[in-house]
Amino acid sequence: MESGHAVTAFAPVHSAGVGVRYDSRWALRMVSFRLDQPDLGSASLGIVAPRSAAATALIGLLSGRIAPGYGRLRVFGYDMSLPAARGAVRRQTGTASRTARPVGATRIRALVERAARRSGQPGSDRHLLVAAILDRLALTPWADVTFGAAPELIARKARLAVACVHEPKLLLIDSLLDHLQPLDRTVLADVIRDLERDTVVIALGADADSLGLICDEVLTLSGGILLGPPRSAFPDGSPVDGHPAADLVEVAESHY
Repeated sequence: MESGHAVTAFAPVHSAGVGVRYDSRWALRMVSFRLDQPDLGSASLGIVAPRSAAATALIGLLSGRIAPGYGRLRVFGYDMSLPAARGAVRRQTGTASRTARPVGATRIRALVERAARRSGQPGSDRHLLVAAILDRLALTPWADVTFGAAPELIARKARLAVACVHEPKLLLIDSLLDHLQPLDRTVLADVIRDLERDTVVIALGADADSLGLICDEVLTLSGGILLGPPRSAFPDGSPVDGHPAADLVEVAESHY
């Protein structure tokens, strides 16, 4: 892909040699990948990354909350080293995190409505968007239940609804499939797969097999470096643990 237009149209996210440093410590040392989206179809990527400073930094980078310390990162064609570009990406991104802790006494509908207001949606559109996402995630019967009283699966769906109510172009999943019963994990994975029809998904989590339920490719973040897929996610004998995934990991800056 040689032109900026091609990157925008077909590579929603392209990272080349990106690193992030917090004070004297490197949170990310080398993150290189290119996520291509076919003309028809979804784009999704899973990254095995247990909760850590590296995982937090990666979510912050992709959502536009922090800038790369070095390297190049483009999200939907925006150069993420520029403050205006990061602001534009933030408005087009939703993050659903298992560690997000809304006030337990708040009703699920109110949580989603609050998220719609924060996204700047007009009042008339807000009502329709809230009703639509609650219905799509089968949360309408639970809308008046408080978050703290909801079963774990419903609480995680509520986090998804909050992240998706403004119809983001990029959905970041942060550990949402971790520590769930197998049946609940399958149900939640099906919900996320459905959302992939309309949005690009990048999911982080501790378990490669869980990420494989929702992502077409799975890489590993280890020691601040993005590596090839873990063996457990590819039982048919594809790339070996720790080797770069040559089809996704591209450091060459000629693609920009």
